[in-house]
Amino acid sequence: MRRLPVYLVLDVSGSMHGEPIEAVRNGMQMLASTLRTDPYALETAYLSVIVFDDKARQVVPLTELMAFQPPNIEAGSTTSLGDALKVTKESIEREVQKTTADAKGDWKPLVFLMTDGQPTDDWEKGLNEFRKVKTGMVIACAAGPQADSTLLKKITECVVSLDTADSSTIGAFFKWVSASISTSSKKVDLTKSDTNELNELPPPPPQITLV
Repeated sequence: MRRLPVYLVLDVSGSMHGEPIEAVRNGMQMLASTLRTDPYALETAYLSVIVFDDKARQVVPLTELMAFQPPNIEAGSTTSLGDALKVTKESIEREVQKTTADAKGDWKPLVFLMTDGQPTDDWEKGLNEFRKVKTGMVIACAAGPQADSTLLKKITECVVSLDTADSSTIGAFFKWVSASISTSSKKVDLTKSDTNELNELPPPPPQITLV
């Protein structure tokens, strides 16, 4: 079976302390329970969580939907976006199965990256590493006024922004991510092709602006 790998790459720096980090925890819970009601997602979607503050780490390896447990995340210190891109690249290389002469590999991974601030490390070096792997859609979310959507545009064309990083907007973002994963699962199942364009995903709700 060809899996649809989904990587959630989440900023847990100090500025996410309080309501934002709580909203991210609730968002992951909601995402998992919503996707479990979708037969297409149950069939193909596998989730991984990578978090980053002063360093990045994969806290949930690529896991099938029924076994996925949202990790307990805490807000830390700085914003190592470059390290997050590097760890995402290493995780994809390690976990996503490539197509061989004998078998079709996994679908190209979807990557959802959310950050609420400015990177504090060499993010361009991390981006150069990240570009070495094949991905499907990469969607970056600038959560709140401190996030730099212009910088995120250098990582991917698909950037959305939230005016605030509070529970209702972060909740809306995770609902949209969940709907996007459902749509992509259905697409790979019915058309046998990857999701590569933003217009192939459901339109984002009013709280989310396309940049």
